[in-house]
Amino acid sequence: MTVEIVEIIDRSTQGMTRPFICRGDDGAVYFVKGRGAGRRSLICEWIAGQLGQRLGLPIAPFEIAEISTALLAIAPRNDLADLGAGKAFASRKLEATELNVSQIPMVPAQEQRDVLAFDWWICNSDRTLGDRGGNPNLLWDVVNDKLAVIDHNQAFDLQCSARDFEGIHAFWGQAPMLFQDWVTEQIYAERFEQAMLDWESICDSVPSEWRFLDDEQTVPTNFDFQAIGQWLMRYRTDDFWVPR
Repeated sequence: MTVEIVEIIDRSTQGMTRPFICRGDDGAVYFVKGRGAGRRSLICEWIAGQLGQRLGLPIAPFEIAEISTALLAIAPRNDLADLGAGKAFASRKLEATELNVSQIPMVPAQEQRDVLAFDWWICNSDRTLGDRGGNPNLLWDVVNDKLAVIDHNQAFDLQCSARDFEGIHAFWGQAPMLFQDWVTEQIYAERFEQAMLDWESICDSVPSEWRFLDDEQTVPTNFDFQAIGQWLMRYRTDDFWVPR
């Protein structure tokens, strides 16, 4: 489904990409990331969100948004070049607060482990939380009284390692159960395998304009779909389950 943006309400002051706060033609409000976020970032958001959904993670609802040149022409803002016309990534705004350390015990251990396993798989180290705070990219949905997972623009970092996770990831406390239990490892490996059955269809659903840096679509975005698909298969190896 594609949602058409009908109103640009404001822009977030938080987050590296500072998404725009917009209303869609479905009446919902979304955090929208467009041209200024970078094409690779949008691809990462879309693909990681799709994989997360297939693993059953509580990913905040997201859509591809369509932004018209007509809307940009009438919007009274001077930063709309960061949004741009065309396809954008839209995450639905929830009535939620950012997860804090005291709320971690409220998240079921299995769900914590699911998020940690997912982030380790896609190498998303941008989920930090400790006694001194952090940037968890996790929300507490106050309406449904549950966790909501957001922001995967820095996923698929092929250079990440255990030092980016150990003692830093919001749910690192689940690491012993994830990495020291053979049965648990096999369960997650099977879940990853099932999610990857849809890899080609997920890639095919990425808007064509995101695959290029220029409007003429002559300069490819730095995201090698085939190589990353093969890299994700490393859960089939023993080394994947030994953080280093």
